Amino acid sequence: MRIAVAGGTGTVGQYVVNAASNDGHDPVILSRSHGVNVRNGEGLEEALEGAEIIIDTTNAPGMDYDQAAPFFTDVSENLQRVGARQGVWHILTLSIVGIENTSFGYYRAKLAQEQATAAGPVRHTVMRATQLHEFPGQMIAMTRQGGDTARLFNTRIQPVAARTIGEVLIELVPTPSSGRAPDLAGPTRDNLINLARTFINHRGVNIAVASDDQTLADLPSDGLLPGEDARIEGPSFDRWLTTDDAAKIEL
Repeated sequence: MRIAVAGGTGTVGQYVVNAASNDGHDPVILSRSHGVNVRNGEGLEEALEGAEIIIDTTNAPGMDYDQAAPFFTDVSENLQRVGARQGVWHILTLSIVGIENTSFGYYRAKLAQEQATAAGPVRHTVMRATQLHEFPGQMIAMTRQGGDTARLFNTRIQPVAARTIGEVLIELVPTPSSGRAPDLAGPTRDNLINLARTFINHRGVNIAVASDDQTLADLPSDGLLPGEDARIEGPSFDRWLTTDDAAKIEL
């Protein structure tokens, strides 16, 4: 099956492409580095020729609502419009568990993405996943800004590996569109700050972790945790730390 992966060079998208290839599919990467701009539509019509499925793992260029929401809605509308014209019959969109529980701009923008996807003519399925195992390391790199202190959300999460998300998304490819797939989470539940410190200790680097109590100030204590009906898949965070996937994250 020909599967188009929007954001196919990103943190999750690369694993979707790998899983698709391993499962015998023909993945097509929709990214600017491959000559496709999913936001303005440049190269999209040609790239979607013969595609049956689109998997959207795109990530917005900013965390603020005014930056992220226009990006996500533009991309979702383009994928729906051009996908319908090219005969795509199913769009799978990756989203995030708990985004309705806070006013944080990026999460509100993900809700807008879900809505834009649902409004199009192509049948769709949204799969929400918890934060990535990669997330603590990414946040350390993003917030330390060359210094020796990083600031992370003071909240509990139950992260899942990006590779696991990619594999589960490919498992959904042959299934009928459902509007919403079961949420996906990993087996480790802990505070994000604790996981970041575990990551730092594993790397043996000297970076302090401070609490960001403002960005998600309105988030309930369990707001980013999965519900009881979520699908739980390994590896655990500690096991993931020993993998090549974890070693790729640059601090």
